[in-house]
This record gives sequence, structure tokens and C-alpha cells, in this order.
Amino acid sequence: MRDAPAMPKRAWTDYALMALLIGTSAWASLTLSRGPGELAAVWISNGILVGWLLSRATAHWPGYIVLAFAVEFAARLATVETVAQAAPISATNVVEVLIVAGVVRRFVPNVGDPKRWISLGGIATTSTLVACATSGLIAASIIAALHSTSFVIDFVTWFAAHVVGMVIFATSTLVVHREGKGLIAAPGRRWSFVLTMLLLAVISLAIFLSRYPILFMAYPVLLLGAFRHRFAGVAVGVILLTLIGSTATALGYGPLWLVDGFGTAGRVALLQLYIAGGCLMTIPVALAMAERKRLVAGLRESEHRYRLLTDYSHDVIVRMRVDGERIYVSPSAQDILGWTPAEMLGTRTSLIHPDDLQRQTQIIANVIASHQPVTSIYRVRHKEGHYVWIEAVTRTIPSSDGDGFDLIYAGRDVTRRVIAEQALEANRLELRRLALVDTLTGLANRRQFDERMALALARLQRHGTPTSLMYLDIDHFKRINDSYGHAAGDEILRIFAHRLLHCVRNSDLAARLGGDEFVVLIEDAAVPQAAEAVARKLIKTMNQDVVVDGTTIRVTTSIGIAYTHVPTDAATFMSVADAALYHAKRERNTFHIESVTAPPPGSVENGFA
Repeated sequence: MRDAPAMPKRAWTDYALMALLIGTSAWASLTLSRGPGELAAVWISNGILVGWLLSRATAHWPGYIVLAFAVEFAARLATVETVAQAAPISATNVVEVLIVAGVVRRFVPNVGDPKRWISLGGIATTSTLVACATSGLIAASIIAALHSTSFVIDFVTWFAAHVVGMVIFATSTLVVHREGKGLIAAPGRRWSFVLTMLLLAVISLAIFLSRYPILFMAYPVLLLGAFRHRFAGVAVGVILLTLIGSTATALGYGPLWLVDGFGTAGRVALLQLYIAGGCLMTIPVALAMAERKRLVAGLRESEHRYRLLTDYSHDVIVRMRVDGERIYVSPSAQDILGWTPAEMLGTRTSLIHPDDLQRQTQIIANVIASHQPVTSIYRVRHKEGHYVWIEAVTRTIPSSDGDGFDLIYAGRDVTRRVIAEQALEANRLELRRLALVDTLTGLANRRQFDERMALALARLQRHGTPTSLMYLDIDHFKRINDSYGHAAGDEILRIFAHRLLHCVRNSDLAARLGGDEFVVLIEDAAVPQAAEAVARKLIKTMNQDVVVDGTTIRVTTSIGIAYTHVPTDAATFMSVADAALYHAKRERNTFHIESVTAPPPGSVENGFA
């Protein structure tokens, strides 16, 4: 916490001004107390000194206190007080000032902080009551001993005069130091302030020059000053009321002289109560208005920060009602989507990609129902026509009108990220495809064949689905390679694979195991004759010459078929197909079929039985 402001640059001017105010106010109070009626309702100088000290750094207090003591002592001597009374009473006032200023500085180091004004009021009031009671006991004892007066009357008169003076003039001095010229010269309120105070002065003069009990008429104008000008209105207003009321009453004017039998002490007490009533009415109003100003300023600052965050954020910030009407769109929308904020206000569901609209509508409905934030990715149409991928976090917030709630979401352009993810996924799928496909022929490779074989045999074991496996190779392929070269051989393999694909169903799997070895896995082959029909079609299709680089090459194939309707394992199934191929190759350009008639050995333990 920071201390009060440092010493002013023109220190001697500051000292001189304080001395003038304290000396003048002390002399005036002492003179009025010895004027007609011997009445002094308010002690001013202590309040001025407390306000002055709290507006200066603690390290500079000693100089001000010594000067204030000297000035008051001189004023008392000038009003024909004896040294025996002037010295201890002036010292007593210093004690009072130090108690109030010390306690406030200890608990509220920065009295200018609006956040502490409520607590400052309580601390200042408590310390004032304690300090004035302490100084009152000391002063009443001194006065009663020197002049044989009533201790109780002296104490009550001192206590009331000092409490009222401390409350009014300490507050006023702080306000003047804080506001400076802005007290009456702030743009937009200077004439209002001057006119309000002038009206209060006129009414106060009318009240205290009147012989009618109309004291209440000053309070409404005093409240108006507190309401419109806060502490400045209270400080100047109460000072005017105090000065006019005290002077007029001391000179024998005003409604207080209509009361008989009160005497000087009674009129002092009535005037103090009247001024204290004005303080009690206006200070809470000023505190409330100051707190309101602080809260409004805090709200304005929060709104300003929010506006800065939203207006200068690269993300698109959108606030909308639950019915989808946008009521705020941040300027970044134009950078990302090309639309100005004004163009995006209202309901513009047409900007969302048709494929994403239903899903996004459901997400909004879920947020409204659960009040839980949800992150979604969808496409929004750019003003130029293309779509931009937006990642948005949608959540509920209190409604701007205080009834219900609105929706707010922050969205960022993730088009590059989505494109990169899509490319990565495409690469992943391509890599998987390459891992499962023979690069020369485009057929499935051994890895894919093994996976499909395992699945087919598992279905066979569970559901008894008949399955056929064809082994094929190209007749005399080694001779073709040796005679025409490997390039011709590769071309024949590609043509063979192409013909093979056109002879099987989409549900069948054609694969190249390596070299000129090919397989076809056929599921749902209800009878062996279905596999035979496929084999005849293959042989007929394959029995066509192939032209490679102008050379006609005769190509035929031999096929071995394994057929099973009982559970078996891959090794047994392939062994049977290989044996069938061996028989077919004896004649070439033909097929041979064999059935798996029994489960493989150990199939009970392996779960096939």
C-alpha cells in the first residue's frame, strides 16, 4: 500500500497556506465564543490540520504540527487568553489531531483510494469520537481548574464542537486537496456546483436572518449538493451552513433565539445538533454516490477491457441470443471470413456449410440445455464463396438485459490444421493401402490375404459358411521371363491380374502371393460347383494371347481349388489348394478341385470342433 502524496514542491507556500487557514479559523472561533452570546458551535482548525496531514507523507508531519501549535497558541494569546490556558489547550488540540490522523494513516494509508472509503468512514468516525473525548476530558479539566466552571458543560461543549468540526473540516480539507481546481472547475459541473452552493448560501442566510423556525429548508439543498457533487458538495455545503449559522447565531440572529431558557450552552448544543443532522444526512449520500461512481467506473473499465480483448483478438468473438440472433461480432470476423461485423449480425445460418448445419444446431441445443461449454469444428462460408474451417468454443453467459442467458463463442480459423489433418489421414490410408496391396498388379498382397483368410475361417468356424480357395499360377512363366525378359514378364503379370479381377465377384478376394502365384478366396460358395464355374471362367479368360511390345505371347493358367464346409485352419486349407494345383499343373491350362473333409488334427483343442 502506498503512502500519502509526497511534500509539495513549494513547501514554504504549503506551510504558509496551512498556517493562515488554521490561524484565521482559530481566531474566528475564539472571537465568536467571546462575542455577543459567547457562542462558538464548531472548532475548525483541528479538522483542517487532520486533512492537511492525511494529504502529506507521514515523514513531513512534525513540521506541520509544530507550526500549527505555534499559530494556534498565538491566536489564543491574541484573543486575551493567558499563557497558562493557551499553551495546554493548544497542546491538547495537537493530541486530538495526532490520534485521528495517526489511526487513519495506520489503517488506511491511502485515503484517496475509493475502494477504502467505506472502511475509512468507520475508522475516521471511531478515531474522531475517541480523540475528541480524550481531548475533551483534558481540556475540560484545565478550563474548570482555571475558571471554576462546570466540568460536564465544558466537556460536552468541547466534545460536540470538536466532533462536528473534525467531521466537516477534515473531510472538506481532504476533498479540496484531492479535487484541487476540479472542485469547482471540472468541465460539465462547475456552474452546477457554483449555483448549488449559491442557492444553499442564500437559503441559509434567509433561514438565520428570519425570526421563523424554518431550519429544515436548508437540508433539501444540502442533499442536492451531496447527490450531484458528492464529497465536494457535502464539504462546501456544510461549511457554508456552519459559517452562516454560527455567525448569525453568535450575533443574535436566527430561529435559535426564539427558544427561551436555553442560554448560550443550549443554543450551542442546538446549533451543533442542527449541523450534525446535516452531516448525518449528507455524508452517507456522498459515500453511496462515491461507491456508485467507483462501481460504475469499475464496470466501465471491465467493459473497456472486454472490448479491447474482443476487438483486438484474432479469434472471432460472437455473442448471440438463444434463438441464434447475433448481437455482437468482433472485428476479426472481417479478417477471417471477409464479412464485416454488421453483415454478420442477425440470424445468418446460411453461412454454415449445409453438411455441418444440423450437427451445429444440435450442439447449440446441447449447450443451452446443459450450460456446459462445447468445442466444435465446422465450416463457415467466406464472403468470397469458399469455406473456412472454424474451431469454436460455445458457452452460456448471463443475458445483457439481466433476464435469462445468452450464448458466446470464440472461434478461430483452423483451415490449415484441418487440411493438414486430412492430408495426414489420406497419407495414413494410402500407407495402409500400400501395406496391403501388391504394387505391381494392384491386387491384395500376402498380408491382406492372410488377414482375410483368418476372418473367413473364423466365420466358417462360427457359422459354417462354405469357403473355397483357388491357387493359380501362369503356365511356363519362367520360360516367358527367360525368353522375353523381366519387363515383358511384369507386363504379363499386370494383364493377368487385370483379367483375374474381372472374373471374380466384388466380395471375393484376389491376391498375388509373389512371383506368378495368385489366389482367389471365395466365401459363400454353397457347393463345389460354384467354385468350378469361377475356375472355368478364369481359364477361358486367361487363355488369350498377350501382345507385349509387338510380340504375341500365349498365356494360360493352372488352378487348384480347395473347398470346405467344415472348420479348418489356414495351413490345412492352403495345403489342400496347393495339392490341387499340383494335380492341375500335370496337364496345364486346367483346374482341379479337392475338398477338406475333416477338421485338422488337434482341432478340438484349437476350438474348431
